[in-house]
Amino acid sequence: MSVIWICGVDEAGRGPLAGSVVAGAVVLDPNNPIEGLRDSKVLSASRREFLFEQIQIKSKAWGLGEASPGEIDQINILQATMLAMRRAIEDLAVRLGGWPDKALIDGNRCPELPIDAEAIIKGDSKEPAISAASILAKVTRDRQMMVLHGRFPQYGFAQHMGYPTAKHFAALKEFGACDEHRRTFSPVRNVLVAANRLAKK
Repeated sequence: MSVIWICGVDEAGRGPLAGSVVAGAVVLDPNNPIEGLRDSKVLSASRREFLFEQIQIKSKAWGLGEASPGEIDQINILQATMLAMRRAIEDLAVRLGGWPDKALIDGNRCPELPIDAEAIIKGDSKEPAISAASILAKVTRDRQMMVLHGRFPQYGFAQHMGYPTAKHFAALKEFGACDEHRRTFSPVRNVLVAANRLAKK
């Protein structure tokens, strides 16, 4: 009897005004359990980093995918999230040696896939494989935002990871948008519109 491989899938970065949306996919190995898997949002940064390494070492297979700010602006954040999830599963499939048998997706909808998929609301707190995927996605995205902070320190990405905070709004107003901002998101769009008005005066 063949083993059935089920992968958990989750994303990080739907709400920010800047940076990519990142998805993780994980097939856990029942013979190599990982202790302490939880929704990434309830874990400390140091704990997420520890579990990130454990997941890459101990899982049967894992994958990462993302959609860029440009893609988000082109196809909208929902479709970009679905694209990132599919890319994560495709990345996992390379390491697994084929598509998993089923995907458990955090949330209320699934990307188009050639395998069975099930959407689970709050799945990151219910299914360990989805918890693992949420940790992979969150740590990867946070690392990306730290790199962007080095490139664009004026926005304070290291503090808010691109999310809409008062400091981020103030920086947008002062410095305008950078290449990594999502131009279709209303706070960024409003800044661009205001800048265009000023330029025309």
